[in-house]
Amino acid sequence: MAPVNSPVLAIDGPSSSGKGTVARIVASRLGWHLLDSGALYRVLGLHAEQQGVALDDEPAVEALARRLPVQFREEGDDTRVLLQGTDISHVIRDERVGELASRVAVMQPVRDALLARQQAFAEAPGLVADGRDMGTVVFRDAPLKIFLTASAEERARRRYNQLKEKGFDANLPALVEDIRARDDRDMQREVAPLKPADDAIVIDSTSLSIDDVVNRILDEAARRSLVQSA
Repeated sequence: MAPVNSPVLAIDGPSSSGKGTVARIVASRLGWHLLDSGALYRVLGLHAEQQGVALDDEPAVEALARRLPVQFREEGDDTRVLLQGTDISHVIRDERVGELASRVAVMQPVRDALLARQQAFAEAPGLVADGRDMGTVVFRDAPLKIFLTASAEERARRRYNQLKEKGFDANLPALVEDIRARDDRDMQREVAPLKPADDAIVIDSTSLSIDDVVNRILDEAARRSLVQSA
């Protein structure tokens, strides 16, 4: 498939809904750029911890966000994340770092500080943006917005398998509770609450395969003339 212009395809959803995997495959299939916005918050949370900055010190965390020394390097179908030159791609996927990210993400000044950096990813031939407020805040004018979700139990199972494959310890019941708590926190927060954009297509992937979801998104992109057959 080939891009018609330089659009943004926004994919939002809760933790472990599969949006990261789906976004990467869709971007690869289209030959577009990819933004994993959650990685920015994970890097920021980790950086704050490493610098000894309290996560509730809003001005200090905002200052770190504005000069966050992070680089994203595309390597084939993978993206390496470097913080001050150190590869932290594996480290930021730890559940503990996810909690750090969730804490810094509730601060409006921090989100404002990272907004321009996220929007700068929108370059030709197109961008697939993965996150929790891509369609509602960062790319409000995106011509295609997807909200990808699944049951808490299914998302916990997926996360459990991912952690085990990467060599991390994991407890399935604890993951279910963690996901429910994170969902509640993200949906109830005052700053950029997790919710579908008014014009988003909601896809429940509980009983769908990754290919099912990817194909549905690509079909919708073609139907809206964002891409055309090569």
